[in-house]
Amino acid sequence: MSDWIDVAAIEDFPSGTYRTVETDDVSIAIFNINGRYYAIENKCTHEDATLSDGKLDHDEIICPLHGARFSLLTGEALSAPAYENLRTFPVRINNGWLEVDTEAQWNTA
Repeated sequence: MSDWIDVAAIEDFPSGTYRTVETDDVSIAIFNINGRYYAIENKCTHEDATLSDGKLDHDEIICPLHGARFSLLTGEALSAPAYENLRTFPVRINNGWLEVDTEAQWNTA
């Protein structure tokens, strides 16, 4: 079952920025990287750190706590101290709005 929720109007979500969505179960960070949108669980798999507070490096996010790197495309943990991949979520554009499916979970890594 899908549970698509609005994140932002596309016109209000420029490249290089992010938005977060909070649900009862999970915090999701959605990033716009050159007009492509990626949604990941907003919590490092190594320790309890908010990834959206980290630094973007092209299509990777660097955890602000210990520097673990994750792929925004796949959720793959790319460097220590994180070894567990992130959950990723589908995104779509619907009538000018970016939406994220908070129920489905992808992890292609």
